[in-house]
Amino acid sequence: MFIDTVKTRQFCERLFEAYGFSRKESVIISDVLIRADLYGIESHGIHRLTRYNEEITSGQVDVKAKPQIVHETPVSACIEANKAMGQLVSVQAMELAIQKAKVSNCAMVTVRNSNHYGIAGYYSEMAAEKDLAGVCMTNTEAICVPTFGAQAMTGTNAIAFAMPADPYNFSYDASTTIVPRGKLEVYRKNDQRLPDNWALDENGKPSNDAALVIDNIIAKAGGGIAPLGGLGTLHGGHKGYGLSVIVDIFCAIFSGGLTSNYVNRKPDHTGICHYFMAFDYGIFGDKKIIKANMSKFLQELRDSKKAEGQNRIYTHGEKSSQMKAERINGQIPVNEKTFNEMKLLAEKLGVSFIM
Repeated sequence: MFIDTVKTRQFCERLFEAYGFSRKESVIISDVLIRADLYGIESHGIHRLTRYNEEITSGQVDVKAKPQIVHETPVSACIEANKAMGQLVSVQAMELAIQKAKVSNCAMVTVRNSNHYGIAGYYSEMAAEKDLAGVCMTNTEAICVPTFGAQAMTGTNAIAFAMPADPYNFSYDASTTIVPRGKLEVYRKNDQRLPDNWALDENGKPSNDAALVIDNIIAKAGGGIAPLGGLGTLHGGHKGYGLSVIVDIFCAIFSGGLTSNYVNRKPDHTGICHYFMAFDYGIFGDKKIIKANMSKFLQELRDSKKAEGQNRIYTHGEKSSQMKAERINGQIPVNEKTFNEMKLLAEKLGVSFIM
């Protein structure tokens, strides 16, 4: 089914205000959520509203949290989020990185003791919108099983990179697991079996049961999702595993926060950590020439020889930009179960549900 984009955004804003967030904060949180649906990333859009309700009502998210800078240099900062909503402290962190990069050409900001922040690409794109290159990473609750392992030790651990280009900015955003947990949740909602090579059960054996894998992740019972590349080493699973460890280093080790295997171990504390970087690509030469070369390269990728039966090659950020333009003043798709969850939340919080 499809629902009106503008009305959905307004509903989300009313919902977060009902939790106690300010009008400005509610707009920021909702914008990150709706951006995911505009891009076609169902797993990180309004589908997440129920999860956020659980985290806010359980005390994992502190609606009144005041993040604090605990360490700072001209080119860096570390922020203690104090259990703030992930979207809010993350916008603050990337804005700080951008501000510092405008002065020092390059800046990095880490965040600890935060919460789920939506799509990583939202924050890297903040830098690209200011004619900078942006990098964003986050760790999560442990869901990724190391190559040859049977216990989840690292998280979804997404990496995002964005840079200006014509006619579409380059924007890469992907988990270092073969799929994020949200994708499994969507499969569970649709009563679909997981594809082979995606996940492991509590005994370290391949599993196609989305509900079982998710339940085991929540219960810390063993098993989880395969790293990017899948199970074993045949298709490069060890490379995805290595990337997931690197993300934990940038997010948790550098911030002094929790690595994925310690995240979400307390009922009232998530402890997720993030990393943000913004830099002026003009430090390498004339910005106009660099951007032109970038745009030329991306177009050459699109124009390169197609595989049999294929008529188009996309570059990262192209599909999402086109989809956003189509949906922003139109409609977004929603799972029927998600739609019903939204109605229940509206009733619970006394918020009007007008779609």
